[in-house]
Amino acid sequence: MIKMLEIPTLQLEQRIKKELEENPVLEEGAEERDSGDQEGLDEEISNDGEKDKDKDEFSFEDYLNDEDIPSYRLASRNYSKDDRKEDIPFSGGQSFHEHLEAQLGLRNLTEEQEFLAQYILGNIDEDGYLRRKLTAIVDDLAFSMNITTNEDKLHEILLVIQDFDPIGVGARDLQECLLLQMDARNQDVPEIALGRKILKYFFNEFTKKHYDKIITRLNIEEDQLKNALEEILRLNPKPGSSFSDPQNKSIQHIVPDFVLDNNEGELQLSLNARNVPDLRISQTYSEMLQSYTASKDKATREQKDAVTFVKQKLDSAKWFIDAIRQRQNTLMHTMNAIINYQHKYFMEGDDKVLRPMILKDIAEITELDISTISRVANSKYIQTHFGIFPLKYFFSEGLQTDSGEEVSTREIKKILEECIGTEEKRKPLTDERLAEILQEKGYQIARRTVAKYREQLNIPVARLRKEL
Repeated sequence: MIKMLEIPTLQLEQRIKKELEENPVLEEGAEERDSGDQEGLDEEISNDGEKDKDKDEFSFEDYLNDEDIPSYRLASRNYSKDDRKEDIPFSGGQSFHEHLEAQLGLRNLTEEQEFLAQYILGNIDEDGYLRRKLTAIVDDLAFSMNITTNEDKLHEILLVIQDFDPIGVGARDLQECLLLQMDARNQDVPEIALGRKILKYFFNEFTKKHYDKIITRLNIEEDQLKNALEEILRLNPKPGSSFSDPQNKSIQHIVPDFVLDNNEGELQLSLNARNVPDLRISQTYSEMLQSYTASKDKATREQKDAVTFVKQKLDSAKWFIDAIRQRQNTLMHTMNAIINYQHKYFMEGDDKVLRPMILKDIAEITELDISTISRVANSKYIQTHFGIFPLKYFFSEGLQTDSGEEVSTREIKKILEECIGTEEKRKPLTDERLAEILQEKGYQIARRTVAKYREQLNIPVARLRKEL
């Protein structure tokens, strides 16, 4: 279920198709039941499945007694085959995670190691970082999947992933990311070796630009420091970002996971599942079990083996349908919370009314774990009446104005873009002046914070924006 929670709608369609091909007990279509047949089947499963109760949390009664599962409609918005499908094109080729998974297949790993590696890859964000602690992943596996592992095993697998392309992937913080890249370079080059030493032992001084302390502590010349810093600045702080560069991608399509309609002032949310079918348990295999009930005393070894096979596939089908159901419910629960939190924005579509919102806010509202909210937000899109947006777009930190009102950092960035867009090109606004303008508007913000937001907007410093 956790794995399915992470994947977008398009991959879900492929995952369901794969399961339908591999499990003959599972088939498309709404469930139709006969009450008389059901009673016989329930009795057979009840009697013959007693011996399996100690092995599994669910006995076989659960598979066919649960009225909700076979008849559950996978999503609220389905379409006929004749409906026109309007996918939204965008720049994209092999995704970042597909690129990593392809490299995983080239490594000689055990089945357990490959599973753990896949799980770690699922927790790596689009920038290439593993933001989740290994101890937390150990707990995830134990509580969510009943799989026991330890931090040492995960760390061993992480070292394999950190050897993947692009170099720096799988880092847990910026320092580790830059060190991984520096370690991959020729340490015989003096400035590279010095750059690595600065990153490893004087990272705090480096980030705070306390260069005098570095020169004194390492007993080096200013030119040596300058050369080392130039090597550091050649590193990529976001190794996954190259996969978001439109020039590096071929055309793909976005299929939004959610559709939000504004019906005369009333917001109506639905899951987009035009190619996601209903699923049910095959009647053919149900009848096979009923036939076994009538003559199980005379059953041959081959017949008993066949029934065991069917029961195993029933187990798999039940769990698969249940995982799909939990995925859809969790997606809707989370998206509804986001819409309620940002109701004014979804009504107007104006970035300036977008409230500060972090993963923790939605986790508290939904009573779900922050990691679950992160998985929902990752690689998911919503179609609104004013455009299609990734769910990550709605999350941002906040600042307070002079009046005590909390505003989104996205609003601050919007104002910065407007100020820079209307500046006099021969005399562009410096970061100090931009900070003053924001303070005049009631936003108490420091120059260094303005510089950070400007860099996040990919806007160069004033001297580089100057036109003669």
